[in-house]
Amino acid sequence: MTSHCFTRSAPNMDFVIEWQGYRIQVAYQPNWLGGASHLAVAHFDITTIEPPRAPLPITETGYRSHFLHPDEVAAHGGPEAFVKAWLDAKAQHVGWKTVHAANQQLDLFGGG
Repeated sequence: MTSHCFTRSAPNMDFVIEWQGYRIQVAYQPNWLGGASHLAVAHFDITTIEPPRAPLPITETGYRSHFLHPDEVAAHGGPEAFVKAWLDAKAQHVGWKTVHAANQQLDLFGGG
């Protein structure tokens, strides 16, 4: 019996999400390596665009490159749902709540 490896043909996606007052640019490549589906590696480039390069729960610099298996993305309902769920989960940590509160305080005084 011969096994066949199929290449995922899902297209790359670029989109912007709004999350807790932040505008976030997301580039998603479902098959970053271009290999067989059992070896597939998906890739996210995530950048805060408003406020520019503002920290997020998943990055202190406003930019994150992240690799994972595309099945993890599919299990969350697709790339947009995955990123929002990831942000929501990490936002529960005390460290993010402190950073977010400080950023909100700066905005009140025109510093952010």
